[in-house]
Amino acid sequence: MSEIRLVTSGAIATVTLSNPGKLNAISIAMWDALAKLFTQLSQEEQLRCVIVRGEQGNFAAGADIEEFPAQRGTMEQGIAYHRDTIAHALDAIGDCLHPTIAAIEGVCVGGGLEIACACDLRIAAPDARFGIPINRLGFALAPDELRRLLQLVGGATALEILLEGRIFAAAEAQQKGLLHRVVDNVPDEAQASAQRIARGAPLAARLHKQLIRRLTAQASPLSEQEYGAAFAILGSQDYHEGVQSFLNKGTPAFTGK
Repeated sequence: MSEIRLVTSGAIATVTLSNPGKLNAISIAMWDALAKLFTQLSQEEQLRCVIVRGEQGNFAAGADIEEFPAQRGTMEQGIAYHRDTIAHALDAIGDCLHPTIAAIEGVCVGGGLEIACACDLRIAAPDARFGIPINRLGFALAPDELRRLLQLVGGATALEILLEGRIFAAAEAQQKGLLHRVVDNVPDEAQASAQRIARGAPLAARLHKQLIRRLTAQASPLSEQEYGAAFAILGSQDYHEGVQSFLNKGTPAFTGK
């Protein structure tokens, strides 16, 4: 059963992504739970830091693709899935009142990497693995999800990650600007980082988050027409070929239609 778990110890909250047997792939219920939980955590002023981690040695293997045929099978469903469900969760994480740390072990790809990108700090194990291999599924990264990746690594590196769809190691992820630190003991380092943050002035930490967000250059919002064009690919033959090939553990034959 997929779920999001919360444990609070003093001023530090730990949020755990859990989907046993699926490398913690994020189901719709989990996306919704993340949005609700981080909205709740932002209202708890006694907190100082939130750690996000995955269960059983992996962070998260992206969205739960087994849900796609029923929940993301049409353009209309896809728009709702990305603009309402996923974007809402990522915004709740990114806009959290408190500093957030992604403690990354094992697989951190697709939607898992998007969650990590929404956190303020990212600490990973040397053997952690990263990437966004959606080119194999026949669709493009949704605009609200691409925005966070772009802010971290820039256009050239974002294109490399998305065009190749390659899975790469933590050392390369750090070189690309995705990670702050690569350490042998991620849980201990995440706790130590959270403790350092918790000892600081909470009002200053919150203001730093607000000012950096405000002072970072932002592109003008996409128009509804641009959003429509971004999601039109969900009506393509290639998209349905990619999803079915993934579910059937086959190799997709893309035709560009």
